Order: sequence, then C-alpha cells, then structure tokens
Amino acid sequence: MKTRLLGGIVALVLAVVGTLLLVSYVQGAEARAQRDLQPVDVLVVQSQIPSGATADSIKAAVKLVSLPQASVPNGALKSLDGLQGKVAATDLLPGEALVGARLVDPNTLAAPGSVPVPPGMQEISVQLEAQRVIGGRIQAGDTVGVIVLFADGAAGETAQQVFHKVMVTSVQRADSKPSTTAQDPKAQANTQLPSGSLLVTVARNDVDSAKIALAAQFGTIWLTKEPASTTESAPTVVKKADVFR
Repeated sequence: MKTRLLGGIVALVLAVVGTLLLVSYVQGAEARAQRDLQPVDVLVVQSQIPSGATADSIKAAVKLVSLPQASVPNGALKSLDGLQGKVAATDLLPGEALVGARLVDPNTLAAPGSVPVPPGMQEISVQLEAQRVIGGRIQAGDTVGVIVLFADGAAGETAQQVFHKVMVTSVQRADSKPSTTAQDPKAQANTQLPSGSLLVTVARNDVDSAKIALAAQFGTIWLTKEPASTTESAPTVVKKADVFR
C-alpha cells in the first residue's frame, strides 16, 4: 500500500515538473519567435537596377520597407547616406534587400586593361589599322583626337578633326610576333612594327557615337594622340586643294 502511494506521489511530481518544463519551453519559443518577427526598416529594390548604376539611380529604384528581422541579410542598408560615388556591383532584382557589399567603387568594375566609362557616356568600338592609331601606341586611359575623311561628295575629298580629347576605355590588339633577337622590352614596344588591326573602344555620347559609326562605315577614321594640354583650333574642313596652300 505504501509503495503504491509513494509511486503515485512520484508520478504526480514528475507530471507537474514535466508540465512546468513544457510551458517554460513554449514560452521561450514564443519569445524567440517574437524577437525574430521584430520589424526592421531596410531599403528594398523596387525595380531592376543594372550593374554599374550610380547611387542616384539606385535611390530612385529602392524603397524603405519594414521586414521581419529574421529575413534581413547582414549588411542591409537603411539609407544611402555616405555612399555617393559608389555603383552597383551586380544587377539588383526587385524584392531583394539592398546590401552594402553590393555597392562598390566604380574602378573595381573596369575589366583588366580598361578604364571606367565616364558618367553619361557610352562605349563604341572601331577597328583600325596600326598606322591610323599612332602606330598602335595608345592604351586605355589615353585621350585621342578623331579625324574623319570622306573620299566622295560634292566637295570632293574632305577631312576634319571632328572630336577632341576622346577617352579611350580599352584597346584590343593581336599578339605581336616574338622577336628573334634579344632586346630591351621597352625599346621593342616602341620600335617593333605592329601587325594586324587594333580594336579601339572610346567613350562618347549617343549622337557622337552615331557619327563615329557612320564615319567608320562610309569613310575613314584616323586617331591622334591628344593629351589634355593639346591646343585646339577652330573646326576646319580640309579639302584636297587645301593641302597645297
């Protein structure tokens, strides 16, 4: 009789303790869930943002939204303060939180052997023989003058330097043939005759890009190496007869 009574008491105590532990666990889980659901204000992308977009463009495409804390990634931004000059490192899609690591210095986006495109500009490429590209002695970051020649027309053969100090963003060229004689690499770069054509990419606005495309298709383009210190004359159309004056 005593044994059964003691067994019943122990069972009752264990049941009470188990109930208390279960209630405590449930309450703790609810508290944790409430903490995870605490809203956090972060910037969320509303319309697709292309890679390279500036901070101003990004600002127009994001909105401050309250999200559950558990769904907010580390580094999510609440504002774009102090991020002027940064650009999007990748395409940003609608619905994703804007993370600070996705905004980078524009120089980091430039491909090897190239320089960033100035804001508001676009790139256009022309394929030119080496003698029309200063013997191939240009590289990304140089500025060039663009001379356009037309062989036909009411005025006959004409030429004009139509653009000054155009930014070169990249230069692609065929590999030079290895020299059979040993010589200083720097001297070789300046004296070895280049072979093949060069693909020169420049930064220009939309209208000027169309002019360059038309000149490349129906005329001939020559480039001059034109640093910032170069003096610019008034625009002049040169005719064949002018060469002998």
